[in-house]
This record gives sequence, C-alpha cells and structure tokens, in this order.
Amino acid sequence: MARAAAARALPAATRTRARARPKAARKPASRRRVAGGVVWIGVVGVLLAGVVALNVAVLRLNMQLDDVGRERTQLRADNAQLSTQIAARAASGRIVAVASDQLGVAPVTAENRTYLDLRR
Repeated sequence: MARAAAARALPAATRTRARARPKAARKPASRRRVAGGVVWIGVVGVLLAGVVALNVAVLRLNMQLDDVGRERTQLRADNAQLSTQIAARAASGRIVAVASDQLGVAPVTAENRTYLDLRR
C-alpha cells in the first residue's frame, strides 16, 4: 500500500503507465475483418447459386419425368387397343368363316376323315 500511496504522490509526468498500442496497428486488423466479411459473402453467394442451379436441374428432370409418364400412359392405351384387335382377329368363328369363304376349306367331319399309314 505504501507504493500505491507513493505513486499517487508523484506528479503525473513521473508515473509510468502502460502505453496503449498505436491506432495505426488497428487499421490492418479492421481491413482484415472487412476482407474476411467480403470473402464470406462471396462464399455464401456461391453456395446460394449452387442451390439455385440444383433446383433448376431437379425441375428439368421432373418435367422430363412427366413427359415420359404421359408417353407411357399413351403406349399402354395403344397396347390395350392392339390387344383388343388381335383378340377380335383371332376369334375362332371368324377364322372358320374366312377359311370356308375365301380358301374353300371345310371343317372335318367323321365321314371325310382318312388316316395315313406311315409304316410302309
């Protein structure tokens, strides 16, 4: 305590104080902070641009998927129609009528049946 009292008794010029750093040293630190902030803004901007590009790519893929889905539905309808046409043309009554009218083929009856002997 005696030292503290002695320090108070000395004039202000003789007291030693810890000197503060010069203000010029603070300017580069503030410039570094500003530069760091600009870098972070740039990084965030690039990331946001990447997210937007990714969303655009997903939307394009969804549009293509929708087109393919519509085409698949149309192809299934066409296949069903073709299947119906095949069934109509493969009907046995129609085949018998076409064979007898156009080709002159008659159904086999018990009287006009013959057998071949292939053992000879």
